[in-house]
Amino acid sequence: MGVICHSVPPVRATEHARSRTDGEEHDPVDMLWSGWGDPAKAAPLPDTVTGLLRDLLGVTPRGHGPAALEDIAVPACPLTDGARHALAGCLGDPAHLRTDAETRIRHTRGKSTPDLLRIRAGEVDDIPAAVLLPGTHDEVLAVLRVCAEHQVAAVPFGGGTSVVGGLAPERTTFVALDLRRMDALLDLDEVSRTATLQPGLRAPHAEALLNEHGFTLGHFPQSYEWATIGGFAAARSSGQASAGHGRFDEMVLGLTVATPEGTWEAGRAPRSAAGPDLRQLVLGSEGALGVITSVTLRIRPLPEKRLYEGWRFASFEAGAAALRKLAQDGPRPTVLRLSDETETFIGLAQPGRIGSAGTMGSAGCMAIVGYEGTAADTERCREGVHRVLLAEGGECAGTEPGDRWAHGRYDAPYLRDALLDAGAFAETLETAAFWSALPELYRGVRLALTTTLTDAGTPPLVMCHISHVYENGASLYFTVVSAQGEDPVAHWAPAKRAANEAILAAGGTISHHHGVGTDHRDWYVREAGPLGVRVLQAVKAELDPAGVLNPGVLVPVRHP
Repeated sequence: MGVICHSVPPVRATEHARSRTDGEEHDPVDMLWSGWGDPAKAAPLPDTVTGLLRDLLGVTPRGHGPAALEDIAVPACPLTDGARHALAGCLGDPAHLRTDAETRIRHTRGKSTPDLLRIRAGEVDDIPAAVLLPGTHDEVLAVLRVCAEHQVAAVPFGGGTSVVGGLAPERTTFVALDLRRMDALLDLDEVSRTATLQPGLRAPHAEALLNEHGFTLGHFPQSYEWATIGGFAAARSSGQASAGHGRFDEMVLGLTVATPEGTWEAGRAPRSAAGPDLRQLVLGSEGALGVITSVTLRIRPLPEKRLYEGWRFASFEAGAAALRKLAQDGPRPTVLRLSDETETFIGLAQPGRIGSAGTMGSAGCMAIVGYEGTAADTERCREGVHRVLLAEGGECAGTEPGDRWAHGRYDAPYLRDALLDAGAFAETLETAAFWSALPELYRGVRLALTTTLTDAGTPPLVMCHISHVYENGASLYFTVVSAQGEDPVAHWAPAKRAANEAILAAGGTISHHHGVGTDHRDWYVREAGPLGVRVLQAVKAELDPAGVLNPGVLVPVRHP
């Protein structure tokens, strides 16, 4: 039968040649502390975009740039000597507990626009007391027990890519558990097509390890270059190839979780009728119920061929109807996404053409359709999709738009940084609903954002796309650009609240794949309902009686 399972010794990303699926070497640098991603990839806006911002939105450069990292005043570590000594003793090497200013700054909050604006202003009022780097499940267990004993909160930290306040708990003293040392491929079962991975593996490293054995995870969210396996599970991530591969939570077959009360293991078969599926309590729990220390996932053979192409539709409504036809009746491609008229015109439908919409040809909406598999399967699916989309009024634009999208699909966060540098405000939000509710959801959120920001003196550009489709509904992903206002964070808050209210009013979910964190928690409480919240609080009380696991994130703090 050949080799079935590779389990000893574990293969670590730090000991492995880390090549990306596009063949480029991945340099394991730290993410930019005041922005997104690799500092070497930062680039200023094209003149066309700067002019568009000035003429359409009244954006003008701010009078000062971000604070310098070395100038940020960081408070002394508030841990007691006893807590600090006990935590260091859990880690084997005292060097794995870090309290220096730079490390703590780099683990402060996540990467939402308000997060970045605050860190650029030098605001570190919710900085972690220390950063811990556990290397094993047992070390995580030990840390959590000490945290409970000393009433120190613990926040799991993977790639640091949260955009919903998932890394800023409601407690003054907390430590960040950076899981980067837990980066191994533990098991590979070629017969069952499963892999067990540790949570600190960044997605490109995990993909490279699987590729060596002829497999892929097939999970490529926009945060792909920096997010981790544990973070994908904790936030119910959804990748850009979700039409073919499914969401990350659909890939999860088993989990190991460390809690202050001990080890929790969930999942021992692909499907089971042995009670409720406890894996679903862990998925999306955002560190509030425990720290994920390993994930067993479904994997698939590497495709022989990947192909992406563009399709034009006369309107967002017409394009959405075509996507629904494929999602419900097939054939379903691997990638299926549709930009509305505004996003298409600006050029976000095809990264690399930002600000050059006049060269894009006809008006309307751009869809990106992707296929992967064997050469024969890819061509068969493509032929079927062409029949459907042509019948639905689509016009094939060839592979150039698809290739351009694939080449730049991880670049949008860098564009957001450049917009902030130029004095603009740029933020995203997302939701999902059933197909019948989608038109009203789209209109309601756009109206809420446009009205609130216009009334505040900063009329916005609001763009939207569908990037995840299901038989019964789809997601909507909005991008908002406007002038910043005098106090950008405070200026954005009413618009965000208005959008959240519009989402619930139209029957949408408060998050499709970004998660809940603290930013969405109050609306999630209404979505889950009083009894549902009490169920979650009861589970948390059992697993975390001292309330030290990411308090206030996802689950409201339960006061006596």
